[in-house]
Amino acid sequence: MANAMLIDTSKCTACRGCQVACKQWNDLPAEETHNWGSYQNPQHLSATTWKLVTFNEEGAGDDFRWLFLPTQCLHCTDASCVSVCPTGAAYHHGEFVLIDQSQCIGCGYCVEACPFGVPHSMPGPNGRHKSTVRKCTFCIDRISSGLMPACAKTCPAGAYKVGERSELIAAGKARVERLKTKGDTNAYLYGENELGGLHVMLVLRDRPLLYGLPEQPRVATKNVLGQWLSGLLTAGAIAALPFWLLTKRKNELAASKGGK
Repeated sequence: MANAMLIDTSKCTACRGCQVACKQWNDLPAEETHNWGSYQNPQHLSATTWKLVTFNEEGAGDDFRWLFLPTQCLHCTDASCVSVCPTGAAYHHGEFVLIDQSQCIGCGYCVEACPFGVPHSMPGPNGRHKSTVRKCTFCIDRISSGLMPACAKTCPAGAYKVGERSELIAAGKARVERLKTKGDTNAYLYGENELGGLHVMLVLRDRPLLYGLPEQPRVATKNVLGQWLSGLLTAGAIAALPFWLLTKRKNELAASKGGK
């Protein structure tokens, strides 16, 4: 069974066939969107959009260029979502990161912890039931049957390769060297070592930041998340302080008038 994917962004034409195929195979509903000033649509990944081609603009005038990036869960070896999940709903199934919907309590810890902004919460039916978190599954149902993920199967430009991770690393490095000889001197294989190794690796034409990717992603832990929650509670207390002081003053004035 294949255990990794390599996406060559230099071959991506932004046709968004992968984006549509993901929706179709996973029976994900369309989203109501709006024009926010970019060809990228929708604007972000969501609980019902697990695959999104981002349109990253770089340079200006004659130096302007598009840097297209098919984004999805990168299936980290050291996965922050798995580290912070209090119920074990986020877990590794072999090399892939999945979420057990029956165990998810919708706490959103994984949503905050992911350095790539991948997991998103989906409210329960009619808002009456708990939220649960959704994201790319690497088409585990297809992979386990010997098929390619829907996105990779659909790509008309040959930007996707699926197979053994070690072989894909070698192919990715060779492609990076080829791009450098063609003028993309900052070409880079993203995911070979990041977060213990990603199982969706990316051949980039330039620095990760230009694609909206962290250059040195870090894995979150429950301790880090606890510090984040503590900071959030502290910020809430500070924000509430003026209202508490105002209420206290009103009570003091009311008491003084009553005494007279």
